[in-house]
Amino acid sequence: MSESNYWKERKVCLTGGAGFLGSVVTAKLRQRGVKELFIPHIEQYDLVNPQDVERMLDDAKADVVIHLAAHVGGIGANRLHPAEFFYDNLMMGTQLMHQAWERGVEKYTAIGTVCAYPKFTQVPFKEDDLWNGYPEETNAPYGLAKKMQLVQAQAYRQQYGFNAIFLLPVNLYGPRDNFDLESSHVIPALIRKFIEAQEAGVDEVEVWGDGSPTREFLYVEDAAEGILLATELYNGAEPVNLGSGYEISIRDLAELIQRLTGYQGRLVWDTSRPNGQPRRGLDTTRAEEYFGFKAVTTFEEGLRRTIDWYRAKRAAV
Repeated sequence: MSESNYWKERKVCLTGGAGFLGSVVTAKLRQRGVKELFIPHIEQYDLVNPQDVERMLDDAKADVVIHLAAHVGGIGANRLHPAEFFYDNLMMGTQLMHQAWERGVEKYTAIGTVCAYPKFTQVPFKEDDLWNGYPEETNAPYGLAKKMQLVQAQAYRQQYGFNAIFLLPVNLYGPRDNFDLESSHVIPALIRKFIEAQEAGVDEVEVWGDGSPTREFLYVEDAAEGILLATELYNGAEPVNLGSGYEISIRDLAELIQRLTGYQGRLVWDTSRPNGQPRRGLDTTRAEEYFGFKAVTTFEEGLRRTIDWYRAKRAAV
């Protein structure tokens, strides 16, 4: 963690600060002694609406804007709501960055998504590969809407000298993730399915696809650290990946979570369901070179913490 006074001297506006990743970034900002932290809530500020963006920035009076807010979900949600995912994410990002520039915000950190990469990108994904093809179809509208933040950041830097950076985190996981099966990503969905099947004595669990695609995951604490290091130390136009450097197949992932939850039943692969992108793994060289970021949480340790948190939450309910 950086020991500088950077955060103690700045007012920060953190969109999505009440969410999964945002709550961890919030805690880390407090640890760093942030001068003032403004977290907009959707009940007061709908960031798809330009008037609400304007009012939020007037209220925040921020030196630094970190834009985490997103309309997001897993493969199922992306297939059901492609238009909403495109429009909401595009409008949020475009309006917010434009109005932040108009107000003379000192630093703007835009958070992209690994879904922005072309479907058949060679692994490990290098940032220079971003424009070498069309994203995987099930999440292309979301991925492209987020990728426009990169185009906008580079254009505003070129024309106006606006200090906007663009980060590309791989899929995140950890405590406080979204465990709603209608909209969750693969790790929380599998954890919930195995634990519920275990409690109900069900002898099989259905998993989407054939298990062959690979994914890389980043523990939420590591992601938050990377975002804050970049915001403080990186002032360049190039996009930067945030990842763990560890790639695992969905089949191996399911079997690992099954072992860690202690579920004894069998896995049934529903091959009528989509696999999504064939492989995902990031080249994380740039983050280490540009602002000294390297993930520190091992995958198994991160999964254990996530499972323990979910069990405790269920017990409390």
